[in-house]
Amino acid sequence: MRSLNQELSFTTAQNIFQANKLEFDESKYTNLGLRNLKDKQFTNLALLISEQCQHSIKAAVFEDNENTKFQAHREFTGSIFQQLENAFSFLMLCNQNPSNFSGLTRNDNWDYPEEAIREALLNAIIHRDYSYSGSIIINVNKQAMEFISLGGLLPGLSLEDIQLGISQPRNGKLAEIFHRLKFIESYGTGIRRIFALYKDSYVKPKITVTQHAFKITLPNLNYSNNHPKITLAAETQSASAYYPNAQQQKVLSYVREHGKITDEELQTLLDVKRTRAYLIAKEMLDKNLLTVQGRGLKKFYYLP
Repeated sequence: MRSLNQELSFTTAQNIFQANKLEFDESKYTNLGLRNLKDKQFTNLALLISEQCQHSIKAAVFEDNENTKFQAHREFTGSIFQQLENAFSFLMLCNQNPSNFSGLTRNDNWDYPEEAIREALLNAIIHRDYSYSGSIIINVNKQAMEFISLGGLLPGLSLEDIQLGISQPRNGKLAEIFHRLKFIESYGTGIRRIFALYKDSYVKPKITVTQHAFKITLPNLNYSNNHPKITLAAETQSASAYYPNAQQQKVLSYVREHGKITDEELQTLLDVKRTRAYLIAKEMLDKNLLTVQGRGLKKFYYLP
């Protein structure tokens, strides 16, 4: 669609294209989708990569895990290429690295895999719905880093489809530009790559989708390591240690985040009936994964 602003400059875009040994001049604008073929007017895509881009990224660091007490906040404007670079630099400043030594060997333990931050940020920029004027929101606290972009899943796609790597770009021309610049390798691999980076971690990334928003939550690996309750419980088992299944891991993740879980919450979380929820809770109690307190409606489960 035609941009309402036709006075655009592309200094940042030109520098990035040149750095990648790609041509960027007026002769390429139409092929890139920056000009309409018929009237030669700049498109909304051109506005996005120009210095006059009207959208922004807002990042905030919070003192509490409920994201209510601001510690620092930034807003990144300008070309979305500039926003990408500045937002990533800021998030890496938030990415702590409490290193330790094994003999003379230094072991780096980043809060978040660098590539996971990069992929989550790229996903938010490339796939958001730019018909909304709101900003991409990034929340950082001690427990997690959240990336919230406007625009839910496209019609016909499910959350399971996304996690399998199926991709239908909302902004096809924008995705093509990012692919040319090698910011992304191929469509649909970013989400899978994020989950792969956490394959050896007890806690996993989480995707939340509503009708008009998409959120990726990256767990803080060092926060998780500071709360190794499930590991300790497993270590107290016999030599044939018990490892929680997928449903049990989901329950444990919920309890770690909320402190406890009731029978009703467990049913809702796992989308199971009361009898099945009872059996799951009983097995977790038997395996010393959970402890119970109270009876009846006041009963709840928590970590031992």
